[in-house]
Amino acid sequence: MDDHGPGAGPRVAGGVERPLEAGVPRPLPYEGVWRFTAPAVDASVPQARHAVRDLLLRQGVPVTEDVAHGLLLIVSELVTNAVRHAALLSPVLAVEVAVGAEWVRVSVEDNHPYRPTALEADHGRTGGRGLLLVTEIAREAGGVCDVEHTASGGKVIWAALPLKPAGAL
Repeated sequence: MDDHGPGAGPRVAGGVERPLEAGVPRPLPYEGVWRFTAPAVDASVPQARHAVRDLLLRQGVPVTEDVAHGLLLIVSELVTNAVRHAALLSPVLAVEVAVGAEWVRVSVEDNHPYRPTALEADHGRTGGRGLLLVTEIAREAGGVCDVEHTASGGKVIWAALPLKPAGAL
């Protein structure tokens, strides 16, 4: 996987915002956007999950264990969906991690035009509920998720979660 992190921008020691120029705050040390690309094959599922986990640790993102676990499960579900349902038309997928001061967003993009919807739970089926799971994980954490079309005709499925879970002080 390729790691295209943000350029060497201003960093702040101790996680304290300080003015850069005329009242414009510097980003916190963990803020940024990173994008990984991978082939749409089964081996990319654990690779993407490990890459996101390692990124969160390396950047020192102040994410709780519950939120980190939810994010990694979301990454696994979204990459699995891209591998299973989009690989024929999209042999490469992209995983993006965007971290703000109070939230983290993970997204998976492919070039397949089909825009899936979260399926209702069917207790007789063993699969097909990945987006429902993603929606529930995001909701329980106080976050959101959505599916959007890309300019190239594909789609991006994303989930944004607060760094601190819903109800945390």
